Amino acid sequence: MKRFPIFVLLLLFPCLSFAQEGHSHANGRAIEFPDVPGFFSLTCDLHIHSVFSDGDVWPNVRVQESQRDGLDCMAVTEHLEYQPHKDDIPHPDRNRAFELATRTAGSSDLIVIHGSEITRSLPFGHANTIFITDSNKLVLESAEAAYEEAQRQGGFTFMNHPNWTAQRKDGVARVEEMNISLIEKGQIQGIEVVNDITYSDEALEIALKYNLAIIGTSDIHNLIDWQFDVPGGGHRPVTIVFAKERTQAGIKEALLARRTVAWYYDTLIGREEHVMPLVESSLNVTESGYTGDTSILKVVISNTSESEFTLRNTSTFRFHDRADILMLPPHHSTEVLVKTGQRVESVTLSFDVLNVVTAPDTHPTLTFEIKP
Repeated sequence: MKRFPIFVLLLLFPCLSFAQEGHSHANGRAIEFPDVPGFFSLTCDLHIHSVFSDGDVWPNVRVQESQRDGLDCMAVTEHLEYQPHKDDIPHPDRNRAFELATRTAGSSDLIVIHGSEITRSLPFGHANTIFITDSNKLVLESAEAAYEEAQRQGGFTFMNHPNWTAQRKDGVARVEEMNISLIEKGQIQGIEVVNDITYSDEALEIALKYNLAIIGTSDIHNLIDWQFDVPGGGHRPVTIVFAKERTQAGIKEALLARRTVAWYYDTLIGREEHVMPLVESSLNVTESGYTGDTSILKVVISNTSESEFTLRNTSTFRFHDRADILMLPPHHSTEVLVKTGQRVESVTLSFDVLNVVTAPDTHPTLTFEIKP
């Protein structure tokens, strides 16, 4: 057989490139957000499936996808009750997918969390419970007993896709009396505001009303690259968790404290006290000064995050080179020219951050104090 030099093979077959360790990503697809004061910004996908329930791939692929995306953690959350592949892959041990994923992750930086999906019809609906110790003990006839067992194991439980049209034909998320009872007993602590390719204003309202953690997940069944067009510039939805430490315990503490933001289609969804420190850490004025002998102020804004930001100018000053909408691409510096009328010692620029949602139809304000 004819032998080719290794560099030729790598050019012909990019998939043969060397395996990645930890969060080293030469392909530029890693999901990275800056830390915020006092906390690490950890990217997590807390809802995934493999062939051990109704997914299409082995658990090791889920780990490899998460590593390619630069995630800090992923949760293995196979359906407990729904097992469509059981004739081909019989497995009485519901912990098996987690064990295989943990083995694949090995000593890498990726944190793999043990979880399961409690799969019921309404009024319970579907829910993920994570940080559990034994999925087998949750396979119970009574839904109430399953939630109680999850709580006994120290699980953090959140409602899945409450806007799912298979159970809500109008796509409107609601909570039933049974859900409210579980919330009051501490057996539901979060809710998916983002699931797969859907976002729910109503789920966000529920999160705010009942003080639930705001969660965004891929709920992936096929391939991440296919579902979210990663080669074309897309990204999976994630939950950004603001943790005191880069550990499983740190992630759990942050979820219990509701310090989360969902990221979906370059939109950040979260409580203002959590999302604005992330915006302010992501966007910084790195250069400013008047051009020539004019009163046109050049301002350079750098975006160090993975998300594009869309800002609408609400200042008293207008721009010289564009209208009132300012697009800030990820990992990029953008120059904007501001007409200040005359040279001044300080300028205040204020913006509505249109791709940040703190409540339905509500966008926060970002202000830069600039001294040319």
